[in-house]
Amino acid sequence: MSEREKVSSGQLPLVLAGPVLRKCTARELTLWLVVSEPLDAEFSLYYPGESEAFCSHVITRQQQIQIGYSAWVVMANFNGEYPTDTPLEYDLLTQHGNLSQLVPSLFYDGETRVSFCIRTRADYVLHGSCRNPHYPSKDSLVAADSKVAGQTVPERPALLMMSGDQIYADHVAGPMLDAIQQVITLLGLPDERFSESPVADTQALYRHSYNFYARDKILPHYVDSGKWLSDNGFGKWLPHRGRPVFSSRESENHLMGFSEFFAMYLLVWAPQLWDLVDRERLKKLGFKSGQRELEPKWQQRWHEEKVHIDDFVSGLPQVQRLMAHIPTYMIFDDHDVTDDWNLTIGWEKAAYGNKLSRRIIGNALISYWLCQGWGNAPEHFDATFWEHAKTYFSEPDDIHQEQFIDFLYRFEQWHYAIETTPKMLVLDTRTRRWRSESKMNKPSGLMDWEALTELQQSLLHEPAVILVSAAPMFGVKFIEMLQRGMTWLGHPLLIDAENWMAHPGSANTLLSIFTHTRTPTNFVILSGDVHYSFAYDIKLRFRRSSPNIYQITSSGIKNEFPNTLLRVCDFMDRALYSPHSPLNWFTKRKRMKIKKRDPDSPGNHRLVNRSAIGELRLDKDGKPTDIAILTACGDRVVFPEID
Repeated sequence: MSEREKVSSGQLPLVLAGPVLRKCTARELTLWLVVSEPLDAEFSLYYPGESEAFCSHVITRQQQIQIGYSAWVVMANFNGEYPTDTPLEYDLLTQHGNLSQLVPSLFYDGETRVSFCIRTRADYVLHGSCRNPHYPSKDSLVAADSKVAGQTVPERPALLMMSGDQIYADHVAGPMLDAIQQVITLLGLPDERFSESPVADTQALYRHSYNFYARDKILPHYVDSGKWLSDNGFGKWLPHRGRPVFSSRESENHLMGFSEFFAMYLLVWAPQLWDLVDRERLKKLGFKSGQRELEPKWQQRWHEEKVHIDDFVSGLPQVQRLMAHIPTYMIFDDHDVTDDWNLTIGWEKAAYGNKLSRRIIGNALISYWLCQGWGNAPEHFDATFWEHAKTYFSEPDDIHQEQFIDFLYRFEQWHYAIETTPKMLVLDTRTRRWRSESKMNKPSGLMDWEALTELQQSLLHEPAVILVSAAPMFGVKFIEMLQRGMTWLGHPLLIDAENWMAHPGSANTLLSIFTHTRTPTNFVILSGDVHYSFAYDIKLRFRRSSPNIYQITSSGIKNEFPNTLLRVCDFMDRALYSPHSPLNWFTKRKRMKIKKRDPDSPGNHRLVNRSAIGELRLDKDGKPTDIAILTACGDRVVFPEID
C-alpha cells in the first residue's frame, strides 16, 4: 500500500502531535496540536470529579492551518475567565472520539481527563535547553514526566520553560533525516524550489546522491578573502577561497526545506508518526543515497545513531504527556535554525546574501512560528501577520514563500512576557543583535541598544523578575577568555563566542540595567545553551543596597559538554578567577561580585556535566529557596545556598 493510500484509507491517526498546553492565564488558554484531517472538536474544562464541563469552546476552522495533504496545525486560543491556582481538567471531543480514545498514553494513573493548573505564581519552574535526539544520554524530559507522575496537581511545576535548541536542525542523525523524509511523503507536505542551489527543488534533493551524510557539499559557500587579515587591509594579498556559509561542523544532514523543519518538530515531540516510519528503511535500501552507496564510516555512524534514536523514541509518550499537563513556553536559540545564527555581521552578510541560505533560515523561522513562537504570545501575531501566513500556506509557491520570509526577517516580537508573580521576561537574543561597528568577524551583542532599553522599561518598579536568556548573562570567565582569544585571532566561530560580555555596548548596557535604582530587588536569570549546569549569586560592588542577582544555568536536556575539556576549564576558572584574583579587574564584570555555588554532587566540580533539567523554587519575594537539576537518570543535584 502506498503512503497516499495509507492516508486515504484512514491509517493515519487523527492526532499526530500534541496536545501541548501553551500560554495559560486567568483570561487566556492556548492549545497546540497537529492532526491528520480538519478538526471538528470541542475543548471542555472540568473541575475534578465532575462529569459536566463548566466551560466549553469550539475549535473553529479559522484556528487551523493546513500544512500538507494530511497535516493541519491547530492553534487554538480561547478567551474567558478561568479559575486559577486550583486543579482543573480538560478534554477534546473530536469527530473520532475524545483524548482518552485517541491518545491513551496521554494520562497519568487514575486520570480520565488531562489535569492541569493555571498558576499565578511562578514559584516552581522547570527549565532547560539543548535537546539533541541522538546524543548518547537519556532524555531528561522523560525524567521530569516521571517526577510529575508522582505529584498531585498543586505540587506540580507552574510551567516548563524551554530556553533554546528544541530541535537541532544543523546536526541531524541519518535515521532521523530518513524518518523526516518518510513523514513528508506520508503527510503530503509541500515541495519547494531552490534558487542558487545545486538542487532545483526538494524532490531533487531527496533523490540526490548527497541527500544523506553529504549535504555540506550542497549547502552554500561564499568567497572568503583572508579572514581577520582582510579587516586590516591585507586580505587583497591572500588567495580567495570558498567557505561554508553555515558554520556547523556536523552539517552533513542539515535541514533545508520547510517541510523538513516542520516534520522534525512532529518527530521530537510525539511518538505517533514513529509508529508509521520504517526505521530500517535505509538499511534495507543498501545504504543508498541516490545512486551513491554510503561509505562504511557513514554506515557505521547510522548504526550508532539508530541505537540512540530508538531510545529517544521510546521516551516520547512521556514527553507528550508532560507537555500536555504543564504549561510550556519556549524561545529559539541557534540550533533551532543553524549553528552560530547571526553571531557576527560577517556571518549575516554571507548568509542573507545567498538565496539558498536565506531560504533555509526563513524555513526555520516559519516552522519556529508554527511550532513554538505562536503559543508563547498569540497576541503578538496580528491580522497582518496572519494574512502573510495564510497567503503562503493556502498557495505555497516561491513568491508567497519569499514574501512571508521577508516579513519574518522584519518581525521584532519574538520576545514576550509571562504575567506571573514574579513576572517572567523571555528575551530574543538572536534577531535583534548589536552588530560590531569595527570588524566584520567580531561577535555581535546578544541584544541591541533599543531592545535593551525596552527590557529596562519592562523591569521598572517590578519587585522581582525572572529573566530568560538563552545564553548565560554571567558565564564561566575562563571560557569567555578563550572565546575572546579566538575572536582576536579571527576565529569567533571556533569556540562560539556567544556570551553577553563579548560586545562592549551590550555588556555595559546590560550591567547598567542591574545598577538602575528602580529595577527589581530580586533578579533570577535562567539560561542554557552551554551544555553544563551551574549557579551564581551576584551582588554589585560598592553598593550597600545591591539587588540580589541569581544566575542559574541548566543545559542540556539531552546534551553534554566534552567532559575532559570541561574539567580543565573548571579547574582553570577556579585557579585564575577566584574572588580575589586581579584578573577580575580586567573584565567587563568588574562591578559585579560573583559567588559560585558548589553542587552537592561527587567531585569538586562547580560545572555539572550531566544531561538534566533545572528545578527552581522561589519564595514569596522571588528569591530562590531551592536550585537544583534533575538529571536524565533521575538523580537530583542541588546547588545549596552559600553560607
